[in-house]
Amino acid sequence: MYKPAMLTLAFAAAAGAPAFAAGGAPSPGGDTPVIEEIVVRATFRGDDLSRVPSSIAVVPAEAIARRGATHLDEILDMMPNVNYAKGASRARFLQIRGIGERGQFSEPLNSSVGLVVDGVDLSGIGTVATLFDVEQVEVLRGPQGTRYGANALAGLVNVVTRAPTDTFESRVELAGGNYGALGAGAVVSGPLGEGVRGRLAARVDRADGFIENDYLDADDTDNTDETTVRGRLSWDADASTVIDLSAGYVDADNGYDAFSLDNVRTTLADEPGHDRQRTVYGSGGVTWSGNPAFTVHGHLGAADSDIAYGYDADWVFVGFHPWGYSGTDEYLRDRSTVTAEVRLTSEDAGRLFGGSTAWTAGAYAMRQDVELTRRSTFIDADFTSDYGIDRQALFGQTETALGAGSTLTVGLRLERHSASYDDSAGVRAGPDDSLVGGRVALDRTLGAGVVAYGSVSRGYKAGGFNIDGSLPPHLRSYDPEILWNYEAGLKAGVLDGRLRLRGAVFHMRRDDVQIDSSIVEMYEDGSTEFIDFVGNAAQGTNSGVELDIEYAPAGGVLLFARLGLLRSEYEDYINGEGMDLDGRTQAHAPRHQFGLGGSLEFGGGWFVRLELEGRDEFYFSDSHNERSEAYELLNASVGYRGGDWSVTAWGRNLTDEDYFVRGFRFGNDPRDGYTDRGFTQLGEPMRVGVSVSRAW
Repeated sequence: MYKPAMLTLAFAAAAGAPAFAAGGAPSPGGDTPVIEEIVVRATFRGDDLSRVPSSIAVVPAEAIARRGATHLDEILDMMPNVNYAKGASRARFLQIRGIGERGQFSEPLNSSVGLVVDGVDLSGIGTVATLFDVEQVEVLRGPQGTRYGANALAGLVNVVTRAPTDTFESRVELAGGNYGALGAGAVVSGPLGEGVRGRLAARVDRADGFIENDYLDADDTDNTDETTVRGRLSWDADASTVIDLSAGYVDADNGYDAFSLDNVRTTLADEPGHDRQRTVYGSGGVTWSGNPAFTVHGHLGAADSDIAYGYDADWVFVGFHPWGYSGTDEYLRDRSTVTAEVRLTSEDAGRLFGGSTAWTAGAYAMRQDVELTRRSTFIDADFTSDYGIDRQALFGQTETALGAGSTLTVGLRLERHSASYDDSAGVRAGPDDSLVGGRVALDRTLGAGVVAYGSVSRGYKAGGFNIDGSLPPHLRSYDPEILWNYEAGLKAGVLDGRLRLRGAVFHMRRDDVQIDSSIVEMYEDGSTEFIDFVGNAAQGTNSGVELDIEYAPAGGVLLFARLGLLRSEYEDYINGEGMDLDGRTQAHAPRHQFGLGGSLEFGGGWFVRLELEGRDEFYFSDSHNERSEAYELLNASVGYRGGDWSVTAWGRNLTDEDYFVRGFRFGNDPRDGYTDRGFTQLGEPMRVGVSVSRAW
């Protein structure tokens, strides 16, 4: 149920209260305010958001700054039908339209939601997604079978950092907030020589976290300590050749002490965990336009990550549990990924069929290796495994003008997925899958600034295997998942650019749905162990609506509303514990999400914004019936931008609402005889802070 006060604020914001829009910013002052155009970088050509026949949400740099966000998980609530699972210091695992992983306690893992940063595939390791000097974050909802293949069954998150500039610019930023939050960053960009431009950005963020550990008398056992360094270089090698290079280093040395037996922010762990990730990545791209018929794009990306995730398995100190039950669990991963792509895109002289058809064709290859070491009090010796993936793909797309303002888009991707696995328990596997994805879309211009579209797309996710030898034979392997997405939408920019609307209705049909599940083993000493596995449900459906509206009624005023509705369910599925999930809502798939608000630019450089966002309850897992509760969050900021200075005071969750971002069900408390019950990780409490920047 919505709180009456929250609804009052929501309607006040929609009617004219100051806040901001996630899709752009108004011109300060002026008689004819307009909402700026946004170019989506995740498509083959880089297209105007208002013309892409697909449901896409974009959060630009201005919205990120006014929210005081330093990491991806602090802006995910801004996008309808996008959710996340914490279970760590940061939201590593994402769900789009109710589809996506919620954790990883063993190999292997194939992501349903892709994460790309400056062209580098970092899917499944979202701790790397820091936001300093980011131009925009794009979320492509629905399968991206033609462009991205197996890692984008449900969609893709594309993080685009700022490009080097033709003129010199620099900026420093200092930030501080409650819970001991401190941040400092600097950027320098500009020409380095004839035809060469460079950009370098660095940022350090520290915070104590939101947990009080009473046993250790400490307030920083769930801290964040994150360092980001990024660089980009662009070189006009000659009149037809541009070379772009990017590199990044992200070091997260975060604590992890999030769960308590009483579901509060006070813990009793004697050995708090950690959530560390050190990632080095780089990419190189070449664009050659020397042929009038087509342009050649070549791209090479590489990333290496050291990931250490560990936790206090009993959550308390020695002596709390009978029989001296105490232990820790740690997962150490070394992951390397290399991708290569060559793509040809047509120019005007190379269009087919009398100039009516533009085209794209290309080839893709990926190699990924993951080495895992698990150290646990509950196993006699370290468990180790090696997991490798090879993918090769051919893809193509055509866009054909049919006349009368209509365009037909047809895309196809053929992909070969091969995996190899070997571990210290003697398990070996090497499955292969041949996979097919693509889309057909028809869009039509209905009038000035109004485009309608309909599409059918097919996404896929490779099959795999479960490694735990205690699982019954029928749970040891699982098949590829296929997703068919049927979508219709409308995009409009009217009233001289003052009103923009993007809406979509979709129905997704999932075959052989891959579901993260677990079996809980109880031992005589009162301890429990989760045996995680992936299984196939027979089928599932995910249907819903996505709506984004932005309106600039006057100079300096911008209002927005966004809505996501989702109905998801399984068909003919009984999980590993014998629960019949036929007709049940899928995990981490809230039935609604919304955002309302606006921003007001005053004279003299002052601004203020207000927004209210919320989401419905949802199941935490497909293994039990524990749910989150519905919640609404109130966010606001006020600030000043004048000349070279910018000051922003921001607040998130200003009503200090308690809400949950992860949940489990099992017996872990001797005070109730280890009765099965729910345990939850709380989301971010009220956060306030100030950031100050100076540009030159």
